[in-house]
Amino acid sequence: MNQAKSKSPQTRPLAGVRVLDMSRLAPGPYCTMLLADLGAEVIVVTGGRAGVPVSTFSRGKRFVALDLKAEEGRAALQKLAATSDVFVESFRPGVSARLGAGYEDLSRINPSLIYCSLTGYGQDGPLAQEAGHDINYLALTGVLGAIGPHDRPPTAPLNVIADFAAGGLTAVVGILAALYERVTSGKGQHIDAAMIDGCMSLMAMHYPVWGQPVMPERGRGWLAGSAPYYRCYVCRDGGYVAVGALEPQFFIALWKDIGVGDPPDQMDIKAWPLIEETFARAFASQPRDHWAGRYIGQDVCVFPVLSPDEVWAHPHIKARFPDADAGNVPAIPRFSRTPLSPAPRDESDQSDAILAEAGLRPDEIALASPAKERASTGWSGWPPHFKS
Repeated sequence: MNQAKSKSPQTRPLAGVRVLDMSRLAPGPYCTMLLADLGAEVIVVTGGRAGVPVSTFSRGKRFVALDLKAEEGRAALQKLAATSDVFVESFRPGVSARLGAGYEDLSRINPSLIYCSLTGYGQDGPLAQEAGHDINYLALTGVLGAIGPHDRPPTAPLNVIADFAAGGLTAVVGILAALYERVTSGKGQHIDAAMIDGCMSLMAMHYPVWGQPVMPERGRGWLAGSAPYYRCYVCRDGGYVAVGALEPQFFIALWKDIGVGDPPDQMDIKAWPLIEETFARAFASQPRDHWAGRYIGQDVCVFPVLSPDEVWAHPHIKARFPDADAGNVPAIPRFSRTPLSPAPRDESDQSDAILAEAGLRPDEIALASPAKERASTGWSGWPPHFKS
């Protein structure tokens, strides 16, 4: 890592690492937000009509607009890449190369560059050039076919699995591993981070048991909602509690509190209707927050189902992250010696300053970053604006 590139105190794990981010939409910008939270200097390249990063993920980043169709814009990008540790892009395979920003181009300039391509289907294979979104990657990898109710169509769990867990987080893992390996080899490398690959990795525990009693079909099974001690129940006020009493000691403690008689055998499927009826009747007798308070410290794994706007007021969340809110999620994970804190979000154009720092003259900056590129906001798709 080139410590001379950053004047900030070495107080966070990735301080001194420079990341050049040419990704768009959500998974790539989420990846680089995590890197920025960890202390990396992240410079986001905007411009063109490819869309802009989701604003939510812009904290701790600087923005430079470049015209990559112009020779001067491509030269400026390559000059920035020459002093970067990491480059992240999320275009379909081949697009970055046509812009003079492919792996071969940039690695010739900077052999120690860690180059991460974050895509849906990967850099090769029959689907490499196909368009897609989170729901498509879930469909292709069996994730979508395994979740949701058994008697209705599959239900997408927002876009947290493919976009963020299988995409952004997997890319971060690859980047950190490559940075570590570079310490001994001195060489960069190309990371092919495909969201379908991440989805398959996340399903490692579930693929082998598909079609077996533990996971016989979508919407049925031990962890899919069939087991009455691993599902949600409606409460008297219309709220819900989530019951996760999988282990015998948790189930027995819960049954002794709201059940009747001796605890049934929780692994006997024939007993499940009785357990479900008993739990449903009990939880419906009191409001959600009654149960939330009743089971604190009782080791029964019963918690309230909070809506997204309730999360930040929960005592545990406030205790761990008192400054977090809907627009400022916590910087993760927590470190004992190099603590993290979310950086301010500044989406102003800093093209002049960034390119001047890279050694460009004012006339070169004007050609590499014309006003039309700085005014281009593209389309991030988030949040969408609906017509009533």
